[in-house]
Amino acid sequence: MSESPQPLRVAIIGSGPSGLYAAGALQRSTEVKAQVDVFDRLPTPWGLVRAGVAPDHPNIKAVTRMYEKTASHPEFRFFGNVEIGSDITVEELCERYHAVIYAFGAAADRRLGIAGEDLPGSWAATEFVAWYNGHPDYRDLEFDLSGERAIVVGNGNVAADVARMLALTHEELRVTDVADHALEALRDSAIREIVVLGRRGPAQAAFTNPEVLELGELQDADIIVDPKDVELDEGSRRWLESDASDMTARRNVEIFTEYSRRVPEGKRKRIVMRFLTSPVEIVGDGRVEGVVVERNELVEADDGTLKAKPTGQRETIPASLVFRSVGYRGVALPGVPFDEARAVIPNDGGRVLAEPGGEPLRGHYVVGWIKRGPTGIIGTNKRDAQETVKALLEDVAAGKVLECPQPEREAIESLLAERCPDHVTYAHWQSIDRAEREAGEPQGRPRVKLCTVPELLDAAGVSVVKS
Repeated sequence: MSESPQPLRVAIIGSGPSGLYAAGALQRSTEVKAQVDVFDRLPTPWGLVRAGVAPDHPNIKAVTRMYEKTASHPEFRFFGNVEIGSDITVEELCERYHAVIYAFGAAADRRLGIAGEDLPGSWAATEFVAWYNGHPDYRDLEFDLSGERAIVVGNGNVAADVARMLALTHEELRVTDVADHALEALRDSAIREIVVLGRRGPAQAAFTNPEVLELGELQDADIIVDPKDVELDEGSRRWLESDASDMTARRNVEIFTEYSRRVPEGKRKRIVMRFLTSPVEIVGDGRVEGVVVERNELVEADDGTLKAKPTGQRETIPASLVFRSVGYRGVALPGVPFDEARAVIPNDGGRVLAEPGGEPLRGHYVVGWIKRGPTGIIGTNKRDAQETVKALLEDVAAGKVLECPQPEREAIESLLAERCPDHVTYAHWQSIDRAEREAGEPQGRPRVKLCTVPELLDAAGVSVVKS
């Protein structure tokens, strides 16, 4: 393929970190000349960096500078506001590209599976995160922040983000790129206590160290940890001292232990960290009024891991708001194999399989969360994408990619002109980006986000034609 005048045509579905890392890896290849087209159903690129990273984490969002460098490559194109599976089918992509890489992440949330989970006032944390980040699909959600206590179920970074966003002062938030509608609602919030529940102990919490440290550095919120909750069981102590543990877990335990020794300063809000506690029912008459929780103990399973076992000791924590943060889940794309059990696209090192454990599907590849599940941080996707691109290039050398009967770059443009005349190019995105930044500058903010598709298309200079 490298000696052929025909470039390698690659479509990437999803413009988040995994998709952009894959595009960058293809651009750096000396084996092929790759033409990369990235598709996204939103008019904006960067995926969860824009719609998932907390507004008060601008340093993490700075990774977009690297993606901008990738997007500036002359053989890179962005096609936003295009939904693969409805606007354009996977089969139609296969006629126009030698390879298709799926990079659309894990859009759904995992459920608790308990009674009362669907009561008004019970939300997936992913919905709250998308709302305060200005995701167009979630712009019109309304969260009742009139109660005094919220409960966050989960012990990962998303749970920490939700707790922190509820605890930040208006002064801390107004210098960020939080969506204006969220800034206003959070300013008027009556929430005074945020209880964060973890079903296992502090040694098993999935927070990264910086996220845990931030919870103890808030301007107007005390961090509360019961000293009994950081008294480790023998199994956890043994695991922390073993080679199987990691520095993150050990440091988390140190931080939580320090928090347990703090004397509350009487700040306006409180974040209460509770470990070995699981929700068993969300209760209320027509809406959330409380959560029944059960105390757990850790027991060693047959495989040596520590599992949470209910003790039967229960209590009800009054609350008007619950955020469920127990993980993301991938969703199927029409025309693409899907492993329902693992909620990922079945694959072997990034090569899509016709079914779990089956044969590779020629010309189809996968990266990111929809490849491996919702694990790791943004940087994890770089190595993940490199693995997939390596497999793709091996298949190119072996002649195992798609035939691509319509290899001309104009072939997809013609289809888009017919199906999606209001699609957004990278130049259009730059217009949106410029408009948001210019709106933020006089307010001392990095940007003021446009949060509806019509607003985004207007800023892009694209005529709205979809219903």
